[in-house]
Amino acid sequence: MTSERRYDAVLLDLDGTLLDQHEVVRPRNAAALRRLVDEGVHVMITTGRSVLATLRAVDGLDLPAPMAVFNGAAIYCPVKERLLEERVLSNRAVARALAFAEARDLLVVCQTGFEKFGTAPRDPHEDDALRGFLELEVRPREELPREYLVRIVLFSRDHARSADFRDEVVAALDLPSYLTHFPLRALVRHAGSPLHVVDVHPPCLGKAEALRWLTEERGVAPGRVVAIGDAGNDVPMLRAAGLGVAMGNGHRSALEAADRVIGAHDTDAIAELVDELF
Repeated sequence: MTSERRYDAVLLDLDGTLLDQHEVVRPRNAAALRRLVDEGVHVMITTGRSVLATLRAVDGLDLPAPMAVFNGAAIYCPVKERLLEERVLSNRAVARALAFAEARDLLVVCQTGFEKFGTAPRDPHEDDALRGFLELEVRPREELPREYLVRIVLFSRDHARSADFRDEVVAALDLPSYLTHFPLRALVRHAGSPLHVVDVHPPCLGKAEALRWLTEERGVAPGRVVAIGDAGNDVPMLRAAGLGVAMGNGHRSALEAADRVIGAHDTDAIAELVDELF
């Protein structure tokens, strides 16, 4: 750390934030982040994606800091190529989530740290929904794994709002857990999808786990962290960071939680922010 600068770490969401509409990192934004790394700033990816999907998205950025993946339920180190931390769902939570999915005949995906298992898609919309799950193994519902799961993903076409879907899942689980939810069409690659998504994680702080990790492992206080995101699952870190920044294309929940708003994800707004703050 240096006394001259105000911030010592930057947390970055991927979809809708660091990745543009083509799901790539704009060159100027990438160069700005590499400069920060060279100057000793901790640049951490904080994402709802799995380890494999995250590594593919940031390939070529050469960011050495650990990444908060699965919405904070796990911390992965790209240098050591292993999980530093991993929370898993209790067997009771898994049983109740899968029973809920079976009773309502929902498409479901079960994820461990590095493996993904899902039920078979039954129409083009469900088939499209599963395209983002790298190396997914399709299994009959009764053969889905029920232990050591980091996340269970549930898909519904019967809800007008993902928040209503989330509320039903919360009632069915009736156990400590961390849930995120969103309409699948919020992701660029699934524009037009009628499906809504609820992600069921073990109890955790969400993406704010990245700030907890920085404090414990790097001695960086939350007040010296800049967090940048665009969606509801970014709210925990936006509120906990010294400076919470929402993208101009962000959801209302992120815009309301942030201290300031910058340009959209298809611009060089992140590089401009880095130039200003550092």
